[in-house]
Amino acid sequence: RLDPTPSMDRDELAGWLRLTLTPGVGNGTARRLLAAFGLPETIFEQPEGALTQCVTPSQARALRLVPDGLAQQLETTWAWLQDTAPDGPARVFLTLGDGRYPQALLDTEDPPLALYGIGPSAMWAANPFPAGRCLAIVGSRNPTAQGADNARQFARALHAAGLTIVSGLALGVDAAAHEGALDSALAHVNAPATIAVVGTGLDRVYPKDHRDLAHRIAQNGLLISEYPLGTPPIPTNFPKRNRLIAGLSQGTLVVEAALKSGSLITARLAAEQGKDVFAIPGSIHSPQARGCHALIRQGAKLVESAQDVLEDMKIDASPNITPELIAGSAYKT
Repeated sequence: RLDPTPSMDRDELAGWLRLTLTPGVGNGTARRLLAAFGLPETIFEQPEGALTQCVTPSQARALRLVPDGLAQQLETTWAWLQDTAPDGPARVFLTLGDGRYPQALLDTEDPPLALYGIGPSAMWAANPFPAGRCLAIVGSRNPTAQGADNARQFARALHAAGLTIVSGLALGVDAAAHEGALDSALAHVNAPATIAVVGTGLDRVYPKDHRDLAHRIAQNGLLISEYPLGTPPIPTNFPKRNRLIAGLSQGTLVVEAALKSGSLITARLAAEQGKDVFAIPGSIHSPQARGCHALIRQGAKLVESAQDVLEDMKIDASPNITPELIAGSAYKT
C-alpha cells in the first residue's frame, strides 16, 4: 500500500477519469493495463501495438481516443473536490493505489478503479474502512413497521458494540439501518458510524427524501460511490453496487426481503465471498419474510438479537453495549 493520504494533481485526475470513461474498458481490463504499464498517463502514451499485448484491438483503439465529455467531467470533478468547507466533510477520489482505498474491496473479484467519497477529514486521515469491523444491514424498500424497527435497533446495538454499519441509502430497511447507527453513542472517533454505498454520482442524493439522512452520514460516516459525478439513478447500477456493500462487510444481515429482492443479491455475493450471512425470521404469512426464510433454508444463520451476530462474528461487545441495547434488538413476534 502507498502513502495513506496522497495528493493528486489535475493531470493525474484526468488520467484516472479518462481510464474509467474509456468505452469498452472495464475494471478488469483497466487493472491489466495498470499492471503492465503503470499509471494511467503512461497507458495513454503507449502505441496501439503495445496496448494490444494485453487488450483487444478495438480496446486499444478506444484507449488512443479521448472519450467524449472528458474535459467537462474533469472540470466538474476537480471543482467538486476543491469545494470543501473548512469545517465540513471532506471529498475524496480514491484510486487503487491510494492507501485509503479499502483493502476489503481489493480482495474481491471486481474492485472499482476509483471511489468517490464524502466524510469527515479525520476519518480519511485515519483508516476509514475498519478491517473486520463492518456489517451490512439490508432489506426491503417497503418493510413492515416491525421490520424497520428491527433494522434500526439492530444497527444501533451493533454500532454501539463497535461495528460500522454498511447499507445502500435506499428507502426502508437501508434508511432505518443508517439511522440506527447514527443514533448510537457515536463514541468511535475515527471510525464511521455507517457507510452508505450509493448507486448514483455523489453530487446528487437518491432518493431525494434522504437529503437530511445523507447530510447526517457525511458528518458521522461515509458516503461512497464508484459512479462518476452526474450519474443519475439508473436501475442497473443499484444491483451492481451491491457487490461493494457485500465486499466492504465482514457479514451481511438481511432484515426483511421478498423472494425477488436486491437484498438477496447482496446476501448471495457475501456467501460467494465466504462471508457470514444472517437473516431475521418473520411471520410465515408475510411476503416480506419469505426472502429471509429462503436464506435460512440455504444456510444463513437465523438471528434473534444483536448478541447472536456478535457471537457468530467472534466480536466482543464493547462497554457501550448494554443489556438494554441487546434487549431492544431482540426479535419480537
